[in-house]
Amino acid sequence: MESLNRMAMELVDEAIDFAEELTIDVHTLDNEAMVLDFGVELPGAIEAGLLLAEIGTAGLATVQSSVDEIAGAPLTHVEVTTDHPALALLCSGKAGWELQTESFQGLGSGPARALVAEEDIYERVGFQDAFEFAVLAVEAEQLPDEEVVAAVASRADVPEGGVFLPTFSTASVTGSVLAASRAAELAVFRLSELGYDPLDVLSVSGSAPVAPVAHDEATAMARTNDAVAYGGQVHLVVDQPFDHFDEVVSTAGTEHGDPFVDIFESVDWAYDQLPVELFAPAQVTVDVRGGDTHVYGERDEATLAESFGL
Repeated sequence: MESLNRMAMELVDEAIDFAEELTIDVHTLDNEAMVLDFGVELPGAIEAGLLLAEIGTAGLATVQSSVDEIAGAPLTHVEVTTDHPALALLCSGKAGWELQTESFQGLGSGPARALVAEEDIYERVGFQDAFEFAVLAVEAEQLPDEEVVAAVASRADVPEGGVFLPTFSTASVTGSVLAASRAAELAVFRLSELGYDPLDVLSVSGSAPVAPVAHDEATAMARTNDAVAYGGQVHLVVDQPFDHFDEVVSTAGTEHGDPFVDIFESVDWAYDQLPVELFAPAQVTVDVRGGDTHVYGERDEATLAESFGL
């Protein structure tokens, strides 16, 4: 497989070339790194979010929007399909890089993680990237500065001028789009965490509604989690049977059924105290190649309507 970061850079170049049309601002820092504002000081946009989701998967997924109904209301949905789930969703797209300096805090996702390759998934998949540029999508309330770039460059072992940081806030149009695009990723991640070989997931398609943009980051975090946990639908094609397919859906979590704003408040917004089973799509179909087809979970439109204010 080609470098994930090289493939992602082609899409970053597209974002730079069409920044005005995509409502993106491009900032070149003093160290020649580039920070792309996908929705921090700007409100974000649907098309920008779709492109950023594609950047996050290093171009190994098809990302598109559609319109579907939730509680009778037409809402934009995001659909992601890939025939390379382990690489596109786990080795590239997954949010797994915590960024923190004295003045900055954010969460990184995308192919730059594969340059570091410290997480267990890279050994399981047998992949580590090597490239002179690093592409890391950053979820944060402010734009990264030179200090953040230096930390990324050092860890990824690339020049500071080779760092590209498309950045968005959760409470932006782009943030809602990115969250909706993660339904497929969360299903594959749950399977992997349950012990299933991620290389035995042959293809996956996932869809979830784009949550209305909230007025603050906390509410946005709750709404975007609701979008997937109560509205996300995923179709998996896998190579081997498994005894725990039923644990892939969000209904496996005991707190399931309440809006995430109530769930988060119950633990004083300490996310790490919540069971990982909650962070999963609402409904999953699993096709075992040459075997059975299983369907688990269901959408909960009433909870989504409450969360979205419909």
